[in-house]
Amino acid sequence: MTTRDEDILDFDFFGEEEPPSWEDPPERGPGPPRDRGPRGRGPRSPGNLTPLLRLVGLIALAILIVVLLAVWVEGCSSDRKTERYRDYSTEIGAIGNASARLGQQLATTLTTPGQQLEDLDAKLGGFVQTAESQMQTADDLGSPGPLHDAHEGAVEALRFRVTGLRGLQTAFQETADATDAAAAGLELSTQAQRLLASDVIWSDSFRTPAGVVLESEGVEGIELPTSEFVADGDLVTPGNLAATWQRIQGASDGGTPSGLHGSGISYVRALPSGQNLSADTETTILVTDELAFEVGVEDTGDSQEVRLTVTLTIPKDPDPIVQTKTIPLIDPGETKAVTFQIGALVPFGEQIALKIDVDPVQGETNTANNTAEYPVIFSLSP
Repeated sequence: MTTRDEDILDFDFFGEEEPPSWEDPPERGPGPPRDRGPRGRGPRSPGNLTPLLRLVGLIALAILIVVLLAVWVEGCSSDRKTERYRDYSTEIGAIGNASARLGQQLATTLTTPGQQLEDLDAKLGGFVQTAESQMQTADDLGSPGPLHDAHEGAVEALRFRVTGLRGLQTAFQETADATDAAAAGLELSTQAQRLLASDVIWSDSFRTPAGVVLESEGVEGIELPTSEFVADGDLVTPGNLAATWQRIQGASDGGTPSGLHGSGISYVRALPSGQNLSADTETTILVTDELAFEVGVEDTGDSQEVRLTVTLTIPKDPDPIVQTKTIPLIDPGETKAVTFQIGALVPFGEQIALKIDVDPVQGETNTANNTAEYPVIFSLSP
């Protein structure tokens, strides 16, 4: 090898460029970009999201439909439940109202002047049959499940009315030949207590628990019916029933009423002012929409009286104001009041005579205090 060849070898060795290392890649010089060959897929374009968005929308729509359908079904179910309770309340209410009217018929029968025992027995027998029919109708009536116990309370109240009426009929039959009015009255009152109890049972064993059920079931807008068989508790006290027994016994004997009989006007009072009217002195009465007159009637005899008729008359053109009230029963020496609601439709500016009439009772001979006139002036200002 010549000296020239060695020089060439030395030049090639030391002049050779070292390859770039991985840690420090060579910087790219100026010039056109290198062709790096095919690249991978870039980010998905927005247009490719359309099917996914459609799917999400369909799912949301389906969920909305399901929710709305569930709400609709629940609403329909709630409406049907409310309707069932309303239908039941209407049906049991009709029975309760009919039973209350039967109680009114009983009161009228017991306070009818001249009532004889034979007629009374026939009427009481009819009342018993009617009450039994009402109880059976209620017992056959289907109630919504949660109201089962409350419904049984209503049936029990009607059952007490049956036994009370039957007991009254039996007591009148068994005391027909008795002579002790007080004992007869006590026996009659014992039977009549079942009628009073029936009103308590209807309220406490039917209406109250039924109201609790409606509240717990979320049922609103239903008024549970009342049913009052004995409107006037005084009618079935031992004393009043003793007097009733005496009156019926006397009528059954066919004679004229014994003892002193009479009734009279005790007082006449304007309401709400509380002014007492005088038959001798003019009274100026302030007129309001609440204007009324209270008339006190006294039993002036020594016998119980029934069905006293009281009439108020106010002269007025073209037609007078005439109202009538009835006092079912009044004991000797007792004063009972009736109220006439008049309002503002009265004649103004001139004196008129307000008249009160109390019809004479059977056997009454002195009727001087059964009629009175009171001079009054109606005014819009004090």
